[in-house]
Amino acid sequence: MNIVSGTKDLYKLTVPTPFAVGDVNLYLIKGDILTLIDAGVKTKEAWHHFTKQLAELHIEPHDIKQVILTHHHPDHVGLLDFLGENTEIVGHPFNQPWISKDPVFLSKHDEFFSDLFMETGIDLAFRNYVTTLRQPLRYSCTRSLTAEIRVGSSLRGLPEWEVIETPGHAQSHLAFYRKCDGLLIGGDLLLATISSNPLIEPPQLGQSERPKPQLQYNESLRKLLTLDISRVITGHGDDIIDVHHLVTTRLERQKERAYSVLDTLRNEPMTAFVICKKLFPTVYQKQLGLTMSETIGQLDFLLELGEIKVDTSSKPFYYSSY
Repeated sequence: MNIVSGTKDLYKLTVPTPFAVGDVNLYLIKGDILTLIDAGVKTKEAWHHFTKQLAELHIEPHDIKQVILTHHHPDHVGLLDFLGENTEIVGHPFNQPWISKDPVFLSKHDEFFSDLFMETGIDLAFRNYVTTLRQPLRYSCTRSLTAEIRVGSSLRGLPEWEVIETPGHAQSHLAFYRKCDGLLIGGDLLLATISSNPLIEPPQLGQSERPKPQLQYNESLRKLLTLDISRVITGHGDDIIDVHHLVTTRLERQKERAYSVLDTLRNEPMTAFVICKKLFPTVYQKQLGLTMSETIGQLDFLLELGEIKVDTSSKPFYYSSY
C-alpha cells in the first residue's frame, strides 16, 4: 500500500492473483465518500492482503461505501463477494451479466464460442476448449450493479473525475480522468510493460453482432491522445508517465503485426485458426483464447482497411488478400 505520487487522497493497494498477469492494483480514493476502484480476485490470499493494507490506513472493509469497476474481469471484481451487501457497486452496464453470472447470458456465451470455433476453423481436437473459457469465473463474484455509469455520468462523491468509455480489452471497460492534475485511472487500458489483449466477447443479450475489440481498443487508445495526461495508474504493474509516446508505439506495433498477417495471406486463403498457428506456433495450444483473440483482431483490422476479404459462404471462413 502506498499513496499515488502527486496526490493526497489516492492510495494504491496490490493483491495477488492466480493468473499469469500477476498482481492486480486497486485504488482507494478518500473523496466525499470512501471509494474503491476495482476489487481484486476472489481468493482468501487476496482478501488477506487487501484487509492488511486497509488496516495500515486504519480502514475497515465496511468503511468502503462504493466500489467503481473499470471492467468485469475476475481479477478486478472477485472481492465484491467479500464486501457487505450495502456496498454500492458502480460500473458500465455491460458488467452486469458477467458479475451476476446471468445463466441466460452464460448459455449464450457457450453457444457463441461454439459457433465462432466453427467459423474460424479450429481443429476438432480443440472444440472442447469452449467448456474451459468460463473457468476463470470461479475467481469472479456473484453480485449486481447498484448504479450504471457511462460517458458523461457523474461519480457520487467524486465530482472532479470524468468517466471515459474505453472498450476493447473488455466491452465493459471504463477509465477515469481528473483534469486538474492530469491523472488517469486506466484499469487494463494501457499497461507499462505488456500490451493489453483486446479479448473476443459474445454480444450482450439483445444484440447479435460480434464486437470487434481490436478496432474498439485502437479507438480507446486514440482517446488518450486527446487528453493532457500526467500519469496513468494501471490495473497491473507500474504507473505510466510518457503516455502519448507509449500509445503511439503500441498502435504502430499493432499495425505492423497486422501487416505481417497480410503478408502471410498473399500466398493462399487461410482460416483464422491456421493463421493463429502461424503467428503463435509454440503457445496457441496452451493459450488458445488469447491467441485466437489476437488473430481475429488483426483480421478485423485488415478487413476494416480493405486490405483483405473473407469468404463466409460456408464454415469455416477463409481469408485472403486482394
